[in-house]
Amino acid sequence: MAVAARGGRGSLGGGGGGLRNIVSYRIFASAMFTLLFIATLSVLLTGNPAPPSHESVIPSSGNAYMQRTFLALKSDPLRTRFDLINKQANDHIILVNAYAAYARKLKLDISRQLRMFDDLARNFSDLAARPGRKTALEDEEEGTANEDLVRQLEKEVKDRVKIARLMIAESKESYDNQIKIQKLKDTIFSVNELLMKAKKNGQVASLIAAKSVPKSLHCLAMRLVEERIAHPEKYMEEEDSPVFEDPSLYHYAIFSNNVIAVSVVVNSAVKNAQEPWKHVFHVVSDRMNVAAMKVWFKMRPVGGGAHVEVKAVEDYEFLNSSYVPVLRQMESANYGDNAKLRNPKYSLLNHLRFYLPEMYPKLHRILFLDDDVVVQKDLSALWRIDLDGKVNGAVETCFGSFHRYIHYLNFSNSVIKERFNPRACAWAYGMNIFDLDSWRREKCTEQYHYWQNLNEDGTLWKSGMLPPGLITFSSTTKSLDKSWHVLGLGYNPSISMDEINHAAVIHFNGNMKPWLDIAINQFKNLWTKYVDNDMEFVQVCNFGL
Repeated sequence: MAVAARGGRGSLGGGGGGLRNIVSYRIFASAMFTLLFIATLSVLLTGNPAPPSHESVIPSSGNAYMQRTFLALKSDPLRTRFDLINKQANDHIILVNAYAAYARKLKLDISRQLRMFDDLARNFSDLAARPGRKTALEDEEEGTANEDLVRQLEKEVKDRVKIARLMIAESKESYDNQIKIQKLKDTIFSVNELLMKAKKNGQVASLIAAKSVPKSLHCLAMRLVEERIAHPEKYMEEEDSPVFEDPSLYHYAIFSNNVIAVSVVVNSAVKNAQEPWKHVFHVVSDRMNVAAMKVWFKMRPVGGGAHVEVKAVEDYEFLNSSYVPVLRQMESANYGDNAKLRNPKYSLLNHLRFYLPEMYPKLHRILFLDDDVVVQKDLSALWRIDLDGKVNGAVETCFGSFHRYIHYLNFSNSVIKERFNPRACAWAYGMNIFDLDSWRREKCTEQYHYWQNLNEDGTLWKSGMLPPGLITFSSTTKSLDKSWHVLGLGYNPSISMDEINHAAVIHFNGNMKPWLDIAINQFKNLWTKYVDNDMEFVQVCNFGL
């Protein structure tokens, strides 16, 4: 039993030893895990501590992170304050430069203010670029912002801002006014440009209206030609009357293709003549309009016993290209290249005034009238004026420096410069009394031919009939009293009515002819009162007079 008991204890003891081994292993494993956990935790809490004196290194521990957050909260207000000061300075730099730029643009006479603005802008820029700006943000040794430097910078900026605002306040009203003035000037300039453009367009339109044939004139000419075709027996050609060559009568020369205009010239001269039966009118037209002209004076014969002769340019056979330089130049190859020769006014009809002695060989004196004149007084006294042996009696038009030879002739040409005085006074075509005997003696037509041949290239004088007339009659013109001939009713509305009423002949020279819609209203009735409104074709063609 004793042996059995020991054996049983041994058996029981062997079983208990295994249990103790398992418990001891578990305790040991738990202890090792505990030690490992404590070691790991210790490493996490105490590993890599942040150096206390080097803030530039970013801390990785929890304490260091808390420390960095605390310092950031402590330094940010001054940094924000400095940023605001810097922004305020930059804003005022921009504002000051803007006002200075406006002053320069407006060209204001405020050089002192400009210098002050420039100085202010420079001071602001100096503050912004000052070397101590970085030390104002933070002290490298202490790790804290330098509040004293920030305050000093803030004070300097505020002082300059105050000065800038005072200057801007003083200048703003002036600048605003100057800007308004400049805008007004710009507006005036723009309106003036539009006005000049409108004037140019108006001049072009006026020129087109003046050179074009109005519908009413075209209608009248067609009606008169239709009348001739419908009743040829009424308008048979008649032999020339002896009165057309009688030198004792008062002879007029009118060269035109405008029927209504010629009728007004003739009617006004006859109605104001003291002895109308002594007045003879020589009317010359082109081939296209001569028939209408003849029908008019056949249907509406002039009163008072006055005489009217109507002929075509082609009836004067001596007027051919072998004798007339203008015709030869028109037929030459240069015609297409010469703008003056292409001008409608540059036609043979307009040059007939230089051939009066050949056209009327038996006459001693003749009065040349343009088709845009109105006769207001008896003109017979012109035939009794002593011309002192001169060829042409005309009214001079120069005053001051205007209407001198230099305005019509090309004095850069040596031939013109040697022969004529640039200050010589010009005279007017439109009403001219010509002494045909003196004309023949002085050989004026030959002089005209000489100069016209020299001017084949069109460089000696401006276009028109006056320049060659000034040359041809430069030394053979007698000045008449200005009351004989008042000009400008076709372009100058400021002519006084007193001057017009005292004139023997008024002249609608210019583009605003009295038979056009663009005529000057206050002068138009001076012409329309001599229009034969009872003539049926005038009413049919609606002249609107």
